[in-house]
Amino acid sequence: MTAYLQSTFLGVEAGWFVATLALILMIALPLMAAVAMIIYADRKIWAAMALRRGPNVIGPWGLLQSFADGLKVFLQETIIPSSANKGLFLLAPIITFTVALMAWAVIPFNSGAVLADINIGLLYILAISSLGVYGVIISGWASNSKYPFFSALRAAAQMISYEVSIGFVLISVVLMADSFNLQTIIREQTGHILGLFNGFGFNPLLFPMAVIFLISSMAETARAPFDLTEAESELVAGYQTEYSSMAFALFWLGEYANVILMCTLNAILFWGGWLPPIDWAPLYIVPGWAWLFLKIWIFFFIFSWVKATVPRYRYDQLMRLGWKVFLPLSLFWVFLVSGFLMLTRYG
Repeated sequence: MTAYLQSTFLGVEAGWFVATLALILMIALPLMAAVAMIIYADRKIWAAMALRRGPNVIGPWGLLQSFADGLKVFLQETIIPSSANKGLFLLAPIITFTVALMAWAVIPFNSGAVLADINIGLLYILAISSLGVYGVIISGWASNSKYPFFSALRAAAQMISYEVSIGFVLISVVLMADSFNLQTIIREQTGHILGLFNGFGFNPLLFPMAVIFLISSMAETARAPFDLTEAESELVAGYQTEYSSMAFALFWLGEYANVILMCTLNAILFWGGWLPPIDWAPLYIVPGWAWLFLKIWIFFFIFSWVKATVPRYRYDQLMRLGWKVFLPLSLFWVFLVSGFLMLTRYG
């Protein structure tokens, strides 16, 4: 598309800008629709596990419930506490929402189907996801209320703690794939075990890292049982307590966009991304994006399943799991994987 527009009357600069904008919208708009639908799916899964019906009134089978909720918050009044820092108060949800979208620039949806195929794609995602903590901290501080501030500090500590273990897990993946490029990481998973399976997760050496990454991604996105940032009995609604209308909706959209991103990273880093699970020629007839979306849905179902069934951790249990279990285990696995590769690949 970019080459075509540059060769037309638009010229090089304008053609590049229009093509890039079109590609960004091709990712952002379906992502917003996906966020609306996974909120609906989330509520339906919770309802089924609690033997309830869930949304079933607005639209066929309740499919338009999320859009009705979006319209409701759009029509509400934006209330800013009189003692809040107005500029930072409104900036915080914008940061959270924007950062949640920026990471999708390097996500490959199929072979060659990626907005920015950069060699340090994995580092880019790690850096962008780390910026999300600023939206949380700023919202808690700018509200000038003690409960949002407590929640913001708690959320920052939680996110930073689990990013450390996620970083060491990613080092194991990079060592195995010998690249930071997400397309290369996916291709390196082809026929990984006995020439049959596509995915590092099928490797007994990396399967424990796949489990740690899955649990850490739940903690990173503050999903249950790690949703200590909005524990109802302690913090009312966490750092979002003072927010209403579209400012609150931006937090909500950013949170679910991050959940989809983490489900996507689980699929890409350990389970073959757009590759079929088995390296068998007939399975490649199915488009790569279909395999990726199926894996994303499976991981999202796991996220919802855990939220509906597992009780919330105490905060000391949450931090102990991150610092005393996942951090030393993931660090040890870096040495284990590097030693294995030195003996087998470079020995």
